[in-house]
Amino acid sequence: MKNNIIKVAVFISCITAISCNKELDTEPSVSIDKNLALQTSDDVKALLIGAYRDLGTANFYGGRIFMEADLLADVNEMDWTGTYQGLTQIKNKTIPVDNDFVSGIWLSGYRAINDVNNVIGALNVVNPNDSSSVAAEARFIRGAAYFDLVRLFAKAWNDGDPTANEGVPIVLTPTTEITEASKVKRAKVAEVYAQAISDLQLAEANLPETNGVYATKAAAAAMLSRVYLQQQDYVNARDAADRAITYARSNGGVLVKNYADAFGATNTSEDIFAIQVTATAGTQGFNEFYSSSQRGDIQITNTHLDLYESGDKRANLFYEDGGSVYTGKFEELYGNVHIIRLAEMFLTRAECNFRLGTTVGATPVSDINRIRERAGLTPYTASELTLDKILMERHLELAFEGFWLHDIKRLEGSVGNLPWNSPKLIFPIPQREIRANPNLTQNEGY
Repeated sequence: MKNNIIKVAVFISCITAISCNKELDTEPSVSIDKNLALQTSDDVKALLIGAYRDLGTANFYGGRIFMEADLLADVNEMDWTGTYQGLTQIKNKTIPVDNDFVSGIWLSGYRAINDVNNVIGALNVVNPNDSSSVAAEARFIRGAAYFDLVRLFAKAWNDGDPTANEGVPIVLTPTTEITEASKVKRAKVAEVYAQAISDLQLAEANLPETNGVYATKAAAAAMLSRVYLQQQDYVNARDAADRAITYARSNGGVLVKNYADAFGATNTSEDIFAIQVTATAGTQGFNEFYSSSQRGDIQITNTHLDLYESGDKRANLFYEDGGSVYTGKFEELYGNVHIIRLAEMFLTRAECNFRLGTTVGATPVSDINRIRERAGLTPYTASELTLDKILMERHLELAFEGFWLHDIKRLEGSVGNLPWNSPKLIFPIPQREIRANPNLTQNEGY
């Protein structure tokens, strides 16, 4: 095996937050000679930016991964009228093993993981003053990617035994030859969660509190909160959400005054982590399918609209065009994808505190009322607040942002006649991956 070749597929670009001494290619590269490309600290930092970009491709954090999860979770709150067969299959819960959209998520996730594995493998050339922060950003990307891959391509944490259930392959070193990738088996669900938590814990410990548009302590803590919440670990989810809120607030993070303003083209004071989308970066996956000015393939039904109380300003974000109703959250063609908003952390902290009978950071009712008051709704009293009301606020506040499927699974609900743990609510391992890797096993029902 040639040690001087690192096989990666990555877009590398110069972004103003990181200085570049030379013009870098913006086209995918099949291979990089590490003796030439990763000799300096700036080379590794540029590769890290490439990792952010791969994480943010349309199939992954550019929006589609969240849109597709909502399609899979939906029965009657949205209408799908698109012509893409792969998305129709997801909406109908009849996904074949060769679904291109499912394959796109898998490939994009592992491309980003391989990017950061290359970054971590080249830390020895990074300026010592920057090494820990570069490693932390890489670990944030890897932890987030593994978390979203395992909760889509494997059984839910609470579905049977996570120490026995098959998860997704864990790869922690750069893939240097195609034959190496073909040897990796699926790790157990518990192992993948443990890897994601380890990566995100290291990221939180070593990331700065401010970092431009890139990952911060708040982002790592917030992502950890998501992981713990999915595990129904309400103590750790609460504490991580509280830390994320504290980090964000100490650096000017606040809910924007108007709900609609949280979905603008650029980052807002509410954003804890967002993917930066530009005309040169690619497609914004939410805008592509939700906006009537684009494909407009997803319309909102009265079943969803009827959930809002009278006077709820969040309902004002829906609009009618050609007799159909659309969400106005994703109207910006190149609008940033708002991955983690401060509102989510208030909702998580409220739910966990309520379940645990605690008041870490704030009382549950005060956190929920932050959300309700911005929406123009009457605040609850402590005696009025119930878990169902908290969960309804979560459903409405985060609607169409990719939370439904994962909340249904952790809350053990149902999708129409399908129970939360139905094999139809898990993506198949892409057939192309199984053909290339005989050690990969397929999910139940495929």
